[in-house]
Amino acid sequence: MKKLSIFAISFAILMSSCGSQNNQETTEVRKEISELSIYNLPSVWTSQNNEQTELKDLRGDVLVMVMIYTTCQVACPRLVADMRDIESKLPNNKKDNVKFVLVSIDPETDTPERLKEFAIENQMDSDQWLFLRGSEEDTREFAAVLAVNYKKISPIDFSHSNIISVFNQEGELVHQKEGLGVNNGETIQAIIDLAK
Repeated sequence: MKKLSIFAISFAILMSSCGSQNNQETTEVRKEISELSIYNLPSVWTSQNNEQTELKDLRGDVLVMVMIYTTCQVACPRLVADMRDIESKLPNNKKDNVKFVLVSIDPETDTPERLKEFAIENQMDSDQWLFLRGSEEDTREFAAVLAVNYKKISPIDFSHSNIISVFNQEGELVHQKEGLGVNNGETIQAIIDLAK
């Protein structure tokens, strides 16, 4: 009887210690999303690969974001060149933790297929580059968050701000640079400082 009691107690201790160890291994502790994070936006976006995503799905990466439209002939090609320039000047050991996100201000024209073509045409078709389109309402809301103004000025043309924004891994804005063909040194340094 005494051996049976010792066995039962030992078995109970063993099972409880295994259970708590297992819980420690599977429990992931994530920081709560701050009020300043873009991950609070409820919008759903479609990528160039025709996949649905929410901004919070990008959590954990440094985000370099710009708003463009693919039929733009003036400012957007320069913004795309600036984004490519920034990417090319990042140290290779930092690039894995950075995602370059281009959000369309013309979701009617910029279908997933068109975004994919644009990515390929501009040699931005690796996993590091993400092109997104959303509803008109979600696009306007996101533009307001980035302080990007845009207005349709003809059936195929928009007037828009030219701003590159950098967000930390928690989706908080840490840097913005306005202009075309500007010195991207500060932007690159902000990304390097954030990327782990």
